[in-house]
Amino acid sequence: MRGYRGGVASIFGDSHLKNVRLVTPQTTKGCQDCIAAGTRWVHLRLCLTCGHVGCCDSSPMRHASAHAQTPGHEIVQSFEPGENWRWCYVHEKYV
Repeated sequence: MRGYRGGVASIFGDSHLKNVRLVTPQTTKGCQDCIAAGTRWVHLRLCLTCGHVGCCDSSPMRHASAHAQTPGHEIVQSFEPGENWRWCYVHEKYV
């Protein structure tokens, strides 16, 4: 299983980075909400606060965006192989 340890400092500076934790993905099989609902996803995002795996905004259900509305869960990392970027949904920028 992949895990991620984020830091609280970034050259981009974002107040939500304080919520980043050492997380273990809650699943490695795909978007956990899509799996439960029987829907499809395009790409995956990992919540860096709790390890929730949700689908991207190109996916029909946009579960990662919905999850990011939970206070303290604003930062995600791509959960796609070979990608290592993080995104703040509140500030709509890479961090």
